[in-house]
Amino acid sequence: MKSLWSNKEAKDLSGVDLVVYTSRIIGANTNLVLWGGGNSSIKIVGQDHKGDECRILWIKGSGSDMRTIASKNFTPLRLDDLLPLATREKMSDEEMVAYQMKSVLDPKAPKPSIETLLHAFLPATHIYHTHADAICALTDTRNSRKLIHKVFGPSVALVDYVRPGFLLSKAVFEVYQNHPDLKAIILDKHGLITWGETAKAAYEMTIQMVSTAERFATAQMKGKAVLGPLQVKPLPLKKRQAAVAAIAPVLRGELSRNKRMVLLHEDASDLLKFIGSEKAKKVTQVGPFTPDHLMHTKPWPLLIECKNPDDPVALAEAVRKGCVQYRKRSTDYFNQYKPEGVTMLDPNPRIILIPGIGMFTTGKDVRAASIVRDLYLHTFPVIEAATAIDAYRSIPIEEICQFEYWPMENFKLSLLPPEKTFSRKIVLITGAAGAIGAAIAKAFIAEGACVILTDIDLKKAEELAKNLNQQSAGNHAAAIKMDVSDERDVHRAFEAATRIFGGLDIFISNAGIARTASVENLSLSDWERSLAVNATGHFLTSQAALKIMKTQGLGGAVVVVSTKNVLSPGKDFGAYSASKAAQSQLTKIMAIENAADGIRVNMVMPDAIFEGSGLWSKAIREERAKAHKIPVEEIEDFYAKRNLLQTKIQGSDVAEAVLFLSSDRAAKTTGAILPVDGGIKDAFPR
Repeated sequence: MKSLWSNKEAKDLSGVDLVVYTSRIIGANTNLVLWGGGNSSIKIVGQDHKGDECRILWIKGSGSDMRTIASKNFTPLRLDDLLPLATREKMSDEEMVAYQMKSVLDPKAPKPSIETLLHAFLPATHIYHTHADAICALTDTRNSRKLIHKVFGPSVALVDYVRPGFLLSKAVFEVYQNHPDLKAIILDKHGLITWGETAKAAYEMTIQMVSTAERFATAQMKGKAVLGPLQVKPLPLKKRQAAVAAIAPVLRGELSRNKRMVLLHEDASDLLKFIGSEKAKKVTQVGPFTPDHLMHTKPWPLLIECKNPDDPVALAEAVRKGCVQYRKRSTDYFNQYKPEGVTMLDPNPRIILIPGIGMFTTGKDVRAASIVRDLYLHTFPVIEAATAIDAYRSIPIEEICQFEYWPMENFKLSLLPPEKTFSRKIVLITGAAGAIGAAIAKAFIAEGACVILTDIDLKKAEELAKNLNQQSAGNHAAAIKMDVSDERDVHRAFEAATRIFGGLDIFISNAGIARTASVENLSLSDWERSLAVNATGHFLTSQAALKIMKTQGLGGAVVVVSTKNVLSPGKDFGAYSASKAAQSQLTKIMAIENAADGIRVNMVMPDAIFEGSGLWSKAIREERAKAHKIPVEEIEDFYAKRNLLQTKIQGSDVAEAVLFLSSDRAAKTTGAILPVDGGIKDAFPR
């Protein structure tokens, strides 16, 4: 393992700034810690609230991510308040937390780590705790104590597994007291603790220890078919992609019975080999390589058994059967091992392994599903290495359940921000790069949705996705090229969309074009192109969206961006008005046909949106100005003044209407028309 320490970068750092720096270079290596795992601390002399000198333990706040940690994520505690606890025989979690909170010097600081006392009791200035993959590959074996001594010798001690908290802190301190010449301590099934009087020394010891473990594990694996022969070969890429697109909505429907989940698919070559191996069925069900992963991954993944993963019918049956069995196993496990006073969590899996196809991970949003994915991408190599060394072992199943339902661990979930209106929802928008489509996309992203942006102009759609992801600090927007008038292209695009987030909850049919000419002068090509995009395109995309929603069995919402021209047509808009009228009529039929499946279908009818609109080209502006006998520069004001509210209509206005009709606030509304036109008397729905 390569050290990331830079003397140049660390030269002028001290105190909390120094532990922030070291924490970040630890967090930058995913083989050391992942997504909020690990811990770091520094002991310094500072001042309390009275200005008196005191010794301070600055420790990483609960749930903070070492990769992005800042000084505000550390908590200062009066060290001399904590040290007397080392003589206590026992202390409950609640007592320990309450005591620690009374020792916190800054009431605005985050809640201190559950491992605060461990860092307090060890005398070194700098202490780091990591869940290094290579270290866990050694501890997650049958004979971990003997193995640790063999690899590291007497200068490293192993502490038997104890859940984090007071007892573990005491156990670590007692081992250190008996052997003060130790250079590191390893926690069985739980990682590595290193220390030093300088940040560099403590960090470099982490790198040294992990590098030694890596070399040992690599040597043990060399030339071995650790998990036996491959039983299920990976499907060829195109077949694999087709299988993912077909099974994702089935799987998402099964996993979203309590709350909707986002799905991510992963098919790295090493992962496919692991999933398809002879021993995968056994080793994947042992348990997590560290209990810290439990709140994200659950105790074990669901492994789907299907002899023909390229047969969509057989695979769907296997997925449904597997999910039923998993829920029963989760329920039985909870009932047998649950601690008192807890309520059962969602019984569905977070990790689904399908030989030949890959892995699905789930979460309430992309970030949550990504955490699960990343954790398992580090779990399966640990399983493989531990199996090569001896045999993979996790903590006992009773302790797995106790840890999964442990209030101290689940407290981290309470630190997450509340879910937004469209969290857990997946939206697909056609014509997303245009003014209305972009406004709708921006509004959905702001309210927590995952959004698929489809447009014939892929470059513009990708730029929009990039901007939305930067603004939301996530990867909740994705772009796909799609010509709504091309049946094959629609099929390809919806397959691709399903592979990205796993399904679809809300479909916004927004793509459209406008061709202006009197009926007398309208060309056949303009007539046919208008029908192809505005009517046939709406039919093809709606059909594809409805099939996904029905496969999921979760209901859904379709919102069609129609036009005021359907109810109040204007001269020279024959092709546009007629094709949009066909779209609107089809939308009403869709509302009738899909209500029984919980799918609501509604329309918004905007008028004259100029801002960023591709419909209002220079030529159309000039043609409309001429028709109304006004200067072209007055065209926007003219359209604003003709509505009752005397107001300009913008894309954001349409977005507000779309979000309302897509939301639970409109849960009992289908087949409706919602005008967004400022009030056009001739266009009142009737």
